[in-house]
Amino acid sequence: MSPEFSILLIEDHTDIAEMVSAYLENRGFVVDFASDGITGLHLAVTNVYDAIVLDLTLPGLDGLELCSRLRKDARKDTPVIMLTARDTLNDKITGLETGADDYLIKPFAIKELEVRLSALIRRARGDVAREVLQIGDLIVDTATMNVERNGKELSLTPISFKILCVLMRASPTVVSRRELERQVWGDILPDSDTLRSHLYNLRKVVDKPFDQQLLHTIQGSGYRMVELHPVAKQPTS
Repeated sequence: MSPEFSILLIEDHTDIAEMVSAYLENRGFVVDFASDGITGLHLAVTNVYDAIVLDLTLPGLDGLELCSRLRKDARKDTPVIMLTARDTLNDKITGLETGADDYLIKPFAIKELEVRLSALIRRARGDVAREVLQIGDLIVDTATMNVERNGKELSLTPISFKILCVLMRASPTVVSRRELERQVWGDILPDSDTLRSHLYNLRKVVDKPFDQQLLHTIQGSGYRMVELHPVAKQPTS
């Protein structure tokens, strides 16, 4: 039995909504429900939830737009799991770019949804102990989840934040793909595109706007966060 977590389920298919709600409530979750995007956004903004289960195809306001408004306009960092039948890498990257933390491809196993929800909530709650990580001009405060680079505040999803912390704590050591997935997702690993999608979005936020790259892929080995200083030019005679 899971602890009492509050969940917002936004799903327009009545049969799926009833199945998910009944199962989660039986497992100790408290579930609010919305059948359209506008109502779902209103509930997500005005209430506090441990996580949101969000269908992509919704009347009134689709899931991508809803998630984007939740992150950018309402500045809410509630963990979001998207439910979608769209399973290409580009579809997944788009979902993560709008602010989703995880996703399940329809049809899905209801037990997997429960496990992913519980794991996502535990990661989002994190440790209360304060830890400040720094590589170059990138600074992360694990207690406040504040991320800054060159004095500019950066916005990350909870999963991207977790990946960043794992890599920064290990720096300059290379972290293998398998170990990174294990530390972020535990024993219930996502499909093969999920880590790649999150790393793509992490690079867009942490590296792309800046002159120096900090997140490096080491072919055949894994990933690492490190500040690589340019080799000084030798003076010409």
